Amino acid sequence: MEQDEKRQTAVRLLQEKAEQLDRLPQRSDFPGSEVCLIKQKLGPWPRALEAAGLKEPPAVSAKEKSRLKREKRRKELKKRRKASALSDDKST
Repeated sequence: MEQDEKRQTAVRLLQEKAEQLDRLPQRSDFPGSEVCLIKQKLGPWPRALEAAGLKEPPAVSAKEKSRLKREKRRKELKKRRKASALSDDKST
């Protein structure tokens, strides 16, 4: 079976199970071999559900969240340093 066919099979498995269960499928709804195929071809379970069109991707990616968090910490640190420098100037 070709790689693209395996990916399509994984997507189809998820979509069929979702239709059958009338909810988002969980790993426990599949035998181990199918879970392995799904995760191998589509990635971690949340990403697999997204690839199958069953779940909306997050509005902000994890990578973007991390970047924003680092940026926020840098700004806070800069403010603290500035406040510290001002208080040092006042005390002298």
